[in-house]
Amino acid sequence: MAWWRLLLTPKTSKPSSTAKTLNPNHTLLFTSPFSTSFLITKTPKKFKKRHKNQDSPRTKLVQTQPNLLPHLERIVTRDAHFRFLTKSKEYLSKQPHRVLRLDDAGKLHRELGFPRGRKVSKSLQRHPLIFETYRHDDNKIWIGFTEFMEGLMEEEVALMEAMEGDRVTKVRKLLMMSANKRIPLSKIYHCRLLFGIPEDFRDRVAKYPDYFRVVVEDDGKRVLELVKWDPLLAVSSLEREFVVDEDKVKRAFRFPVKHGKDLGLDDEDSRKLNLLNSLPLVSPYSDGSRLDLWTLEAEKYRVGLLHEFLSLTLEKRASIHHIVEFKEEFSLTKHTYQMLFKQPRTFYLAGTEMNWVVFLKDAYDQNGVLIEKDPQVEFNEKLYKYAEMQEMESGYASSQQLIRGNTQCE
Repeated sequence: MAWWRLLLTPKTSKPSSTAKTLNPNHTLLFTSPFSTSFLITKTPKKFKKRHKNQDSPRTKLVQTQPNLLPHLERIVTRDAHFRFLTKSKEYLSKQPHRVLRLDDAGKLHRELGFPRGRKVSKSLQRHPLIFETYRHDDNKIWIGFTEFMEGLMEEEVALMEAMEGDRVTKVRKLLMMSANKRIPLSKIYHCRLLFGIPEDFRDRVAKYPDYFRVVVEDDGKRVLELVKWDPLLAVSSLEREFVVDEDKVKRAFRFPVKHGKDLGLDDEDSRKLNLLNSLPLVSPYSDGSRLDLWTLEAEKYRVGLLHEFLSLTLEKRASIHHIVEFKEEFSLTKHTYQMLFKQPRTFYLAGTEMNWVVFLKDAYDQNGVLIEKDPQVEFNEKLYKYAEMQEMESGYASSQQLIRGNTQCE
C-alpha cells in the first residue's frame, strides 16, 4: 500500500499557456506565499471619520446659548485686546525715568503682555499716542511714554490723590471680611488695580495708624492688620439694598428646598418654600471660619461674601485669579466656580472654564455699560479711546490743555 507516497510527493502539473502572458517580474512581488504588501492597509484620509476635537478648559466657554450674554462677554474680549496697553503701562511707570530698552522689552512678554515669540515693536505700533521709541546716546533704541501720555499719567496721579479716602475704606472693609482681620500686603498689591489702589499704598498705610498696622512675620512676610473695627462699615451692599427693595434681594439668590413631587407645589409655592433657605442672609462681615464647611449657612456666607467683594471692585467684576488670591482669608473652597454658577440671577460667569470672570449682573445695563462708574473707570475708558487712535482726532483735547485751562481760570 503505497498510498502514503501520494501525501509526501508533490503533485506536478504542466505549465499552462496563460502563464506566459503574466508579468515576468511577478515573482519579485511575492517573496512569500503569505505576503500582503500589495494590499492597501491604510484607510485614505477622505474616508476617515473626522473626530471633533474635544474642548479643553482653556478654550471651552463657560456659557452657551441661550444663557450667553454678549454684552458682558465683549468686556472680557476688550480686556484681552488691551492687555499689552494695561500691563506695559504698569511696568513702564515703575521703571527709572519711565523708559526701557527695546532689547530688554523683547524678553518681557509676560510682564508687558504681548504674545510670546512676537516682536514687541508690533504691539507698540498699535498705540502711537501712548508709546514712542527713540535712539539714545548709547546708540540703543529705548521705549517710553509720549508727551501726551505723560500728561495723562499726571492726571491719573491727581485722581489717585483725590480718591485716597475711598480706597482706604475699601481696604478696611476687605480686612473686616477676612478671617483673622489680616491680609498679606503682597496679596493686596497684586489685586490693587481691581480696587483702584495706588502703586505706593504700602507706604501710605503708615498715614493711618488708627486703621492699619503692618506686622512682619518670622519669614519676612509683611501682613496688614486691622486696628479698629467700625460697625458702620460692617454693612454689606445687599443689606443696604434690602432696606430699599426687599423683593429684589429676596430674588437675588436661590437655595432650593428639596421636596417630593407628591406635594404638588406650583411655582409660587416653591418660591415661598425656597425663601425659608434664602433668608435670613448671612453677613459677609461675620466670622465664616467658624461655620461648618458644607452647611447651608456656610454656602450662604460665601455667596454673600463674594457679592460684597465684587461690589468693592471698580468694575463690579473679578477674575478667578483675583478670587483665588484671597482663598484662605475668605474661607473659600475649591467649589467656588460651581457655587457661583448655581446663582445665575446675581452672578454671570464669562470667559473660559480655566480663565473665567464673574460679574455682578445688576451693575451693568443691557449694553454692558456700568450703571455707576468710578472716576478711575472713566479715566481707563478715555485711555482706551486714545490707545485706539493712530493720530489725534479733531474734537479731542489733551489732558494737558485742559489742566492748563483750568489753572488759568483759577
